[in-house]
Amino acid sequence: QLQLVESGGGLVQPGGSLTLSCAASGFALDNYAIAWYRQVPGEERLGISCISSNSENNHYSAAVRGRFTISRDNAKNTVYLQMNSLKPDDTAVYFCAARSRDKDRCGRVYYGVDYWGKGTQVTVSS
Repeated sequence: QLQLVESGGGLVQPGGSLTLSCAASGFALDNYAIAWYRQVPGEERLGISCISSNSENNHYSAAVRGRFTISRDNAKNTVYLQMNSLKPDDTAVYFCAARSRDKDRCGRVYYGVDYWGKGTQVTVSS
């Protein structure tokens, strides 16, 4: 079964940190660019970070740039999102997504998802 599974979400105080993981099963992540999206109830799902299949290109949205870091370990078939200096506005369900098209590119336009994970909740609150 081909799937992506996110983990690492939870409740954290403002200013705190979390690391999300996105693990693939049934397929090799190194053939895909991986993006993280987040969604707040009632709003659209937005791309916030992307890493190319060869790790040479990445992108961050303005909302997270300078605070979040995306990385990947293809040997472990896993992508990570290190989130620092968390704010209440970061509260959302976080999803990872795999894209085979243009796998060596990441930019401000997020598109062409082949696989979605089911998401992990991140809540930033005191």
